[in-house]
Amino acid sequence: MKMSPSIALNELQIEEIKKLVGEQRQVLGFIGETPIGHDIFTILEKKNIILLEYPVKSEDGTPSFSAALMYSEEEAKELIFIGLNTADYFDKQIFAVAHELYHFFTKTGSHLSRLDEEEHNLIEAMANRFAAEFLLAENVLKSLVLNEFKTNSLFDIQFNPLLRFIARLHCTWWLPYRSLVKRLKEIDAISEQQYEALYGINERDMNGFYGRIGQATNLEVFSKLNTISNNIGTSAKDVEVIIRNYEDNIINEDEFLDAISLFNKRPEDFGYELNISEEDINEMKAFFNKEVDDEG
Repeated sequence: MKMSPSIALNELQIEEIKKLVGEQRQVLGFIGETPIGHDIFTILEKKNIILLEYPVKSEDGTPSFSAALMYSEEEAKELIFIGLNTADYFDKQIFAVAHELYHFFTKTGSHLSRLDEEEHNLIEAMANRFAAEFLLAENVLKSLVLNEFKTNSLFDIQFNPLLRFIARLHCTWWLPYRSLVKRLKEIDAISEQQYEALYGINERDMNGFYGRIGQATNLEVFSKLNTISNNIGTSAKDVEVIIRNYEDNIINEDEFLDAISLFNKRPEDFGYELNISEEDINEMKAFFNKEVDDEG
């Protein structure tokens, strides 16, 4: 599959993104060749961003959107949410959160992201470049290429060694396969012909060539990255905030029921016996669908 033409960032824009990535990785404690991977969810807690996970598919079964960054005011306090569509592969969920962190760090405001459309919008293209750089910095990737192949150019490297190298990157740095292929092209490590061939692979076919290589590289991690989680929930920390607010009479019983039902939780899960109506459940489950409809 050939990727459609996308916005090309200029050198200044790329340098600004690299600078932002370096600053934020250092502040967050990810120095040098330190993969972020699953720790990206810990970053949200450090930044007091509430994660809302919910699977939302369109009529054709594909994800309706990747993620959404939302702001809300409550008693003069700003609340920040990232709504993550878990009806997508887990590695793409990681990338989507990193993408939203760009909007958070640069204060570009609330929005809803559809990854298939992002490369044709400058801000979204910059957010994608940030996500790729944040998860695997260019200087680190160049170093990995040089150490592996003893050269910066992979033009003469055969297809199989390239796929094995990408699979190891995939399982270590948790970027989606196609993001890694694009990264290699961005640093001019691979040719246009290699890029087209690598990008055309069905990387999600576990019985395909790349799928078998990935599973042989690290079965547990590769399988996790290629799984559609369909999670519904939020962090344990944020659930505890909801419970404490109810216990301290900051929110009433209906608000407590509404909040926990969004994450498929019941009052008895936390030692309470309360009644929750089917109408309230349906209303909360429609939350993300409403966000998508409003954006459209």
